[in-house]
Amino acid sequence: MSDAIFNLDASVRTDLGKGASRRLRHEGKVPAILYGAGKEPVALTLEHNKVVQAQEFEAFYSHVLTLNIDGKNVEALVKDMQRHPFKPKVTHIDFQRVVAGEKLHTNVPLHFINEDKAPGIKGDGGYADHAMQELEVTCLPKDLPEYIEVDMAAVEMGQTLHISDLTLPKGVESVELGKGEEHDLAVVTIKAPKGPSKSEEESDDSAGEEATEE
Repeated sequence: MSDAIFNLDASVRTDLGKGASRRLRHEGKVPAILYGAGKEPVALTLEHNKVVQAQEFEAFYSHVLTLNIDGKNVEALVKDMQRHPFKPKVTHIDFQRVVAGEKLHTNVPLHFINEDKAPGIKGDGGYADHAMQELEVTCLPKDLPEYIEVDMAAVEMGQTLHISDLTLPKGVESVELGKGEEHDLAVVTIKAPKGPSKSEEESDDSAGEEATEE
């Protein structure tokens, strides 16, 4: 993966308002805003093509980016991105400033691994019902992971993995768990299929074979 997706050129814009933003979009630009770190918000403009290329990578949303704003580098996170309802266009981005040494709050994608090896799926024919696709965390910018793995290799039928079951990288904490044990939310559950179970199907097949033999 090229580091280019984590480095974007931006320019400060003074022409504000819906009309100005509309004109920028027609020119192949993306209006944006940069806020946080106790500083005044700054209105920005970015190249649409560069943004579209970068946002195709999952890491773009959970990685500390470098914005080159008129020659000055600023580290930031994508906090919100607005898209056109049916065209493949990004219409606006919210960036939050990142300060080294100060903890940040953001969402990190969850990667579910070994689902095909889970006893509840491989052996019992169940399926994984994902209650979460990302986890809100707090950590220093240097400790921010690109994603967090959820290992399903030993999950049985009917079993639920909660936030406390996840192995978080060093320096990374769950925002929800920080609120107390009652916030230990479900992440994924292996549930039985709505149709007949694998054992029931095997039983029916056996019964059919016996009837045929008789």
